[in-house]
Amino acid sequence: MNKAIIGRKAGMTQLFAEDGKVIPVTVVEAGPCPVVQIKTKESDGYTALKLGFSETSEKSLNKPELGQFKKAGVKPCKVLKEVRLDAVDRYKVGDFVKADVFAAGDKVDVAGVSKGHGYTGVIKKWNQQRLKETHGVGPVHREPGSMGSISDPSRVFKHKHLAGHWGVENVTIQNLEVVKVDVARNAILIKGAIPGPRGSIVTIADSVKAKEN
Repeated sequence: MNKAIIGRKAGMTQLFAEDGKVIPVTVVEAGPCPVVQIKTKESDGYTALKLGFSETSEKSLNKPELGQFKKAGVKPCKVLKEVRLDAVDRYKVGDFVKADVFAAGDKVDVAGVSKGHGYTGVIKKWNQQRLKETHGVGPVHREPGSMGSISDPSRVFKHKHLAGHWGVENVTIQNLEVVKVDVARNAILIKGAIPGPRGSIVTIADSVKAKEN
């Protein structure tokens, strides 16, 4: 990828296109992200940028975290993430990556942490059906059903769809379209939905699929 930025999901709204169609968009407060560290193939074996996002006070960080920002001469940030890029020659430590790194029409991949749903049953989590409501079935109408044979294999196979914790996973939605970039407000409007609740941190990067095509 050639460019990436860290942002905060602000919420969803809609825009009207020139032909009158309504476009659902997600608003992301993107940057400005200071460049805290530059990694190169010579020194690290790969090329990447370590970016900060959302300024904070020094007392909010521990000494190892604070030391990275002091070494770079950058104000402390709440978020510190590494993004891999194909080339980092045009960046210097202390530079800012802003929303204008993307433009309307760009294809992007958005990565974030999905919403948490807590402990969830198989019907809600895996979209399974209820058991029959006939005589003799209850009271287990929402249970997962048969677990398999008793003597062989005497266990439940891996990856069986059962109840459990749902959400709070790293999710990447690929090949989304940037509808509008508002540089004055540090906002990027992306068509459709992206992972995570309002206020969560997301990473926007060039689309891998669009690059392959």
